[in-house]
Amino acid sequence: MVALGRLMLSQRGGKVKNQFIDKLRIYAKGGSGGQGLPSYGGVGGKGGNVYVESSSKMTFRRLKNLHPSKRFKAKEGENSRLRCLQGARGNDVIIPVPLGVCVVDDKRNVVADLDKLGQRVLVADGGSGGNSENDWKGSMGQTLSLNLELKLIADVGFVGFPNAGKSTLLEAMSRSEPKIAEYPFTTIRPQVGVCQYSDLRQISLADLPGLVEGAHCNVGMGHKFLRHVERTKLLLFVVDVHGFRLSPRHPFRTAFQTVMLLNKELELYKQHLVEKPAIVAFNKLDMEGAGERLEEALELLKAGDRETRSSLQDMNIQPEQPIIFKDIISISAKEHSGIEKLKTRIREIIDDETEREEDGEENMEGPGG
Repeated sequence: MVALGRLMLSQRGGKVKNQFIDKLRIYAKGGSGGQGLPSYGGVGGKGGNVYVESSSKMTFRRLKNLHPSKRFKAKEGENSRLRCLQGARGNDVIIPVPLGVCVVDDKRNVVADLDKLGQRVLVADGGSGGNSENDWKGSMGQTLSLNLELKLIADVGFVGFPNAGKSTLLEAMSRSEPKIAEYPFTTIRPQVGVCQYSDLRQISLADLPGLVEGAHCNVGMGHKFLRHVERTKLLLFVVDVHGFRLSPRHPFRTAFQTVMLLNKELELYKQHLVEKPAIVAFNKLDMEGAGERLEEALELLKAGDRETRSSLQDMNIQPEQPIIFKDIISISAKEHSGIEKLKTRIREIIDDETEREEDGEENMEGPGG
C-alpha cells in the first residue's frame, strides 16, 4: 500500500524524492570580451564560450544537485594592459549532460542532438575583445535559455498500455529487476535492461511508462514517453492478448484494437515513428481463454478488410498508416514462454535493418567513396 500510495502521489503531481528527471531548463551566458588599449593597439581577450557535452557519468539529477541555479556563465576576457597588450582569453564552461540529450532553444529549434559519447556543441559564444573594429570596447557574450531533453538511446523500445506485462518481459529478457505489480502505471520512469546472447552479443531494451489514449496530446505521461521512443531501432508492441481497460471510465479495448490504438498514438505524435521496424508480442498466453483471444487478434490483423476499418473509424482509432509488423509472436512473460523466439527475432531484425542502412549509405557515397 505504501508503494501504491507513492505512485498515486506521483500521478497527482506530488513530489517523489527519486522521480526520474528527463528534462531540464538552463541559462547560459558567454563571457564578455576584455577592453582594448587604443593608445598602444592592445586587444582585449575574447570572452569564454559555454558548451554542452555528452558524458556517460552524468544524470540530470546530479547536474541539478551540482548546479542548483542551473545558470552557467563563462569567464570574461582580460583587458589589454601595458605589460600584456593581448588580453588573455576567458575560460570556457563545459556543461556535462547525459548521453542522448537534445538541446532545444525557446523557439523549439533543435540546437544539437548529442547521441555520441563526448559530442560537444557550442551554445553561448563569448564576446569579442576590444579592438580597432569595435572602438576598443569588448562586446557582450551571447545569452540564452535552453531546454535539455533526454531521449533514451536503446536498441528496442517497449510500447504498450499500462499493465500489459512490459516490466515482467524486461525482467525475463534481461538482467534488469524492474518494479512489478498488478496495477497500472507500475513503471513511472524508464527502465533499461540488457539482453545478452550466448555469443556475448548485447542488445539494450527500454521499458517505458505505459501509454494512455491521448498520449500524443500529452495526456498521462504522453510526450515524456513518446520522446524516448524516437531513438530506438526497433519498436516492440507488448499487448495483453485479453485486452485492456485503464479504468471503469475508459472503454474496453480488445488486443487488436489495442494494437491499432498504439499505432495511431505514435502516428499522431510523429509520423516517422510508424516507419520504424516493429514486432507485436501478444502477452499473457498462460491465462485462461488466451488461445481464442489470440486467434481472433491474428485474424483481424491479417484481414484489413473494409468492415474492420469501418469499425475502427467509428471508434476513432483507425491509423492513417497501419504499421506492417516484421513479426507477431505470442508469449507469456510470466512463464518465460516464447521468450527465446522473441529474442532471436529481435536480433535478426535489428541486424537486417543495420545491414540495409549500411548498404544505403554506401550507395549514396558512390563508387569513389
